Amino acid sequence: MYTVYVLFSRQFEKVYTGHTSDLVKRFHFHNTYGRQKGTWPFRPWEVVYTAHFEDKQLALRYEWLLKSGKGRAWLWNRIREEYYRDGYISGVVPE
Repeated sequence: MYTVYVLFSRQFEKVYTGHTSDLVKRFHFHNTYGRQKGTWPFRPWEVVYTAHFEDKQLALRYEWLLKSGKGRAWLWNRIREEYYRDGYISGVVPE
C-alpha cells in the first residue's frame, strides 16, 4: 500500500506533497529528523490530505498530478475552503 500525502505548515503557509509506504514514519521524519530543504525550515507540519494506492506507479502519477499547476490550484482552493473550516481536505483532484 502506498500513500500520497499533503503536508501543510500553517505558520508558514507552505504545502509539501510526497508519497510513502509508511505514512506515520515519514510524517515523524518530516517533523523531527528530516533535513530536506523543502521541509525542515517550515515545521511543524500537519497531514491535511491522503490518497491510498495498491500500485506504486499509480501513487507516483497521482503525486505528480498534485504537483502540477492544476493540482496545486486544487490544493490551495481546498486549503482555503475546507482545511481552515474542517482541519483536512476531502475529495479527488479533477483530471
